[in-house]
Amino acid sequence: MLEAIQDGFNRFSDTSGRSTRPQFWYFALFYIIVNFLSSLIFSDLIDLIMSIAIFIPYLTVAVRRMHDVGRSGWFVIVPIVNLVFLASPTKNA
Repeated sequence: MLEAIQDGFNRFSDTSGRSTRPQFWYFALFYIIVNFLSSLIFSDLIDLIMSIAIFIPYLTVAVRRMHDVGRSGWFVIVPIVNLVFLASPTKNA
């Protein structure tokens, strides 16, 4: 799990390549937990800053996950369908 989180932050500006299903879902879990805890602990401004700071790596991990299932990264913005693709198995290249 820690490797997936580190990978998400180390490659936060890299939308090329692939992220495996566990890498994406561990980072998504981390994103949800951090957002929940920051909303409980910090003021609105700090919570907003933390949410944006973590959203960017989350978005790039999601785009790389779309590449892993053989889809364009733009599918991240399509509601419901993107969840199906994010949960799909890896497509062999």
